[in-house]
Amino acid sequence: VQLQASGGGLVQAGGSLRLSCEASARIGGIKVMSWYRQAPGKQREFVARIAANGHTDYADSLQGRFTISRDIVKTSVFLQMNRLKPEDTGVYYCNLIRGTANYWGQGTLVTVSS
Repeated sequence: VQLQASGGGLVQAGGSLRLSCEASARIGGIKVMSWYRQAPGKQREFVARIAANGHTDYADSLQGRFTISRDIVKTSVFLQMNRLKPEDTGVYYCNLIRGTANYWGQGTLVTVSS
């Protein structure tokens, strides 16, 4: 199974982007779908997750600016990012956990200019 992330790009501070991540095949029994990001020169960090029961968690630093959602039928996960800041710049990766299997997308670059 491959995860294809898209939706990144260049945006001015205060703008919005919507990231998408779709699996190459429909997958059942998903435990959690998540987004992570990696800023230049920094370690990858958690952004948001949505569990099988629909429960969501977010990094505290986001202050309510991002919203994660999913399409179970298409095995897709989305990240709506609003009021973007320059510090949100980085490569965003989607992640899917099913049982003991852990899948990563290839990443999509988000650049927020000041």
